[in-house]
Amino acid sequence: MEQDESRELLNLAAEVVERARRAGADVAEASARGGSDLSTRVRLGKPELVEEAGHHSISLRVIRGHRVALTSTSDLSPRGIDRCVADALMLAELSEPDPFAGPADPSLLAQPPFPELDLFDQGLFKIDADRAIEQATIAEQAAFDFDPRIKLSEGATFSRANSTSAIVLSSGFQASLRGSYASLTVAPVVEDEGGKKRRGHYWSATRHQSELEDPKFVGQEAARRTLAKLNPRKVPTQETTVIFDADVSRSIIGAFIGCALGGSVWRKSSYLTAREGTEVASSGVTLIDDPLIPRAPGSRPFDGEGLPSRKNVVVEAGVLKTFLLDSYSARKLQRASTGSAARGGGSISASTSNLIMQPGTLSREELIASTPSGLYVTEMMGFGFNALTSDFSRGAAGFWIEDGKFAFPVSEITISSTLDAMLKGIDGIASDLRLITSIASPTFRTARMTISGS
Repeated sequence: MEQDESRELLNLAAEVVERARRAGADVAEASARGGSDLSTRVRLGKPELVEEAGHHSISLRVIRGHRVALTSTSDLSPRGIDRCVADALMLAELSEPDPFAGPADPSLLAQPPFPELDLFDQGLFKIDADRAIEQATIAEQAAFDFDPRIKLSEGATFSRANSTSAIVLSSGFQASLRGSYASLTVAPVVEDEGGKKRRGHYWSATRHQSELEDPKFVGQEAARRTLAKLNPRKVPTQETTVIFDADVSRSIIGAFIGCALGGSVWRKSSYLTAREGTEVASSGVTLIDDPLIPRAPGSRPFDGEGLPSRKNVVVEAGVLKTFLLDSYSARKLQRASTGSAARGGGSISASTSNLIMQPGTLSREELIASTPSGLYVTEMMGFGFNALTSDFSRGAAGFWIEDGKFAFPVSEITISSTLDAMLKGIDGIASDLRLITSIASPTFRTARMTISGS
């Protein structure tokens, strides 16, 4: 049945490309998508949400005389397709010519057989709404059972999704791809001595059902993390060592990689624009973008322009080795694509696949134990990052470390530095990498940041 859907989407995309070419497009590229999502939420032991929906859409990019236009529609009737194609050609006439616009070099396109990355689990879709509610209920109840102080909850959510996509390019490439993903999240709430509610959470996610963590463990871990937040204190304003938990460190890596994408670089809106070949982090830091990891969240056998997927070492031993480029940004920078194009709604831009900060050898506990004093950050709030200057300032919460141990929880503080100094100051990286999101990082320690507190 899934193969039938792949074939239907390929046929639909091919038909749209052919229509656009007959209507006068020099280049036509269509991507068709289909899939279904199930989302359930349980709160205080009772089902609060059950939502299941299917979706189908097609996006079209046309180029005519270096004029680019994008259209998309979820109306897959003959009339809807006709309108999508006609609108694309009309919009192309209204757009400004762009000499850098164009498809990927046809001679570089990926050729079948494509790498098999095991991204789809048919068994996941044997989980119906009743079973999903059961999993969420077990997880939430495990949090309640963990400690009698936990009497409230923002709920437990179990979600699963499957998607099938097909891409057809007038340059000769066509392929389809299937994927699945499931997640379980629990968010208990506890009251501290002052009556203020403290919320914590824990979650597990994977492409394959067999790799999803046990719902009881998810609930218990969520409870542990919530209870640890009870009765937090402020700390004095100072400069100190800061450790970023794996759940927040990936947002720092995400901010960095946003500055290494082709669009940011050619627009000169990134502090890394002239930094290739120079030190941008400490020598212990290596960042790799690898789309070929089986079962990983961001894996893909080819990129959004049909080029073969490849591993790119972005930072090696602290040195910036490459930017991530699609064909357009590569032309702008007079370079070659790194096979990093992503297609969304017909538009194409450089993006990551599985961007991973390579783990160290210390366990998380050993990294904490080797820190005489400092701040362990488990949460960051707000968005305070300037990509042009690398200035970084965000609200934070976590734990104060004394003598290599957590002394007390901390809240209502701001941490600040520059991203450049933070990454260059990394002097310890843990081994606790969890590849549950497409940007992944272990816990790491940076030597010095400013904390604004009491």
